[in-house]
Amino acid sequence: MLTVGIISSKGDPRIALVPETVDKYLKLPCTLLFEKGCGQSASIPDEVFGTKVVFEPRTEVLSKSDILLSPLPPERDDLQHIRPGTVLVSMFAPFQNPGVADPLKEKQVSAYSLDMIPRSTLAQAMDVLSSMASIAGYKAVLLAASLLPRYFPMLMTASGTIKPAKALVLGAGVAGLQAIATARRLGAVVEVFDTRKAVKEEVESLGAKFVEVEGAKDEKSAGGYAVEQTEEFLAKQRQMVQERAAKSDVIICTAQVRGRKAPVLITADTVAKMRPGSVIVDLASSTGGNCEVTRDKQTINHLGITIIGNSQLADTVAIDASFLLSNNYLNFLKMLVKEGKINHDAGNEILRSSCITL
Repeated sequence: MLTVGIISSKGDPRIALVPETVDKYLKLPCTLLFEKGCGQSASIPDEVFGTKVVFEPRTEVLSKSDILLSPLPPERDDLQHIRPGTVLVSMFAPFQNPGVADPLKEKQVSAYSLDMIPRSTLAQAMDVLSSMASIAGYKAVLLAASLLPRYFPMLMTASGTIKPAKALVLGAGVAGLQAIATARRLGAVVEVFDTRKAVKEEVESLGAKFVEVEGAKDEKSAGGYAVEQTEEFLAKQRQMVQERAAKSDVIICTAQVRGRKAPVLITADTVAKMRPGSVIVDLASSTGGNCEVTRDKQTINHLGITIIGNSQLADTVAIDASFLLSNNYLNFLKMLVKEGKINHDAGNEILRSSCITL
């Protein structure tokens, strides 16, 4: 019987398998081997998993597992303990880390990167990017609301009427749509930019205004991502963004182009025109950011504007993020494991797209 190992990831509180899904994993069938304490950072202690799983030290899990699951790839030092032929399932982000597969090839291990799964209807149940983006969009608005020196909703009080905050969302993918819904629930007036006209109806159904810029290229084959636009279009878009940014209290940046640097939609000049106290949350910071002055993994104050560069906000909701990841990984393993054996099916689009080394 296959042994599926679950290990923690340095600097990431999430865990790839939670107690609620243990029985479902066992039906693969497989034996579950956990690193001791791997769920502590997600507030999931070992004892809540029950007696159906085994806990051992990290090195033992690495050396005994046929399949290893982790939110982030194992550390380079871990590779010495992993047997050749082992399958690693994680999020390797090969676009940002082009050499990530090299040490894996040397060790003769197979690796599947779930952030490379095509964003199609068939793959929805294992789409980790969408799962995590939804959390990030929600948390981005809450973070902005906590730092904004204003209310989000309109309030009519005996002391006077407070106008609602104005939020601008750049990109209406999964993160953007969740940001819109959250900002609207908090009472903000929301405007949205996206190059894909197909999302206009979804945006408006959430109660936001869709700001359309003429001349955008749109490709259905992009799998839910925006596509790279001409400089002429980007200049026109930046001008319209600047006009609305100057009147916005909060900007949530989510626009990304797969495999490329994120488009700069908010220039330094635009930031300079915003009202002091405004907040920008840039979820595209790991790929350069939509805001020109964003610094990845940092919160800065630029000319009185708070700018948060964080592409990993899902990590801050570790319990629910782990639950979603656990289901994503399970649905992927149901495709990878057939009749109790690992099935590297090159004819399967999902397996082929996510495989970074065999």
